[in-house]
Amino acid sequence: MSDPTTFVLDGTRIQSIATFYDEVNRVLMSGEDWTLGPSLDALDDLLYGGFGALADVEHPVIVVRESARVRAALGATATREYYAEKLAHPETFHVERFTTALAELDAGNGQTYFDLVLDVFAGHPDVRLVLD
Repeated sequence: MSDPTTFVLDGTRIQSIATFYDEVNRVLMSGEDWTLGPSLDALDDLLYGGFGALADVEHPVIVVRESARVRAALGATATREYYAEKLAHPETFHVERFTTALAELDAGNGQTYFDLVLDVFAGHPDVRLVLD
């Protein structure tokens, strides 16, 4: 795209949480000599700007192509795996928080990882997310 404030994530490249961050790194971390790890906190930091492709952009637009595909890839199955990984390391992560989140997910009313990503974006009103 010719608009330097618009960045496009290719949803066909996203099949999991790890590949979501691979795509974020491909598009938004080009030019950096390091990449983001698969972390919602890292995504949040990126959206504040200051590094990567968003370093000098005041009002970026991030378009997610094939967003229905991404929603499915970051859905309940991927989220269960994410929570299980957190629960496998009780010395590092808040077990009660992730146990509760997993129970809510299993009850059908919890957030998926896709929902959590949307929450991160919602915390950045200067960043416009377009689900295509």
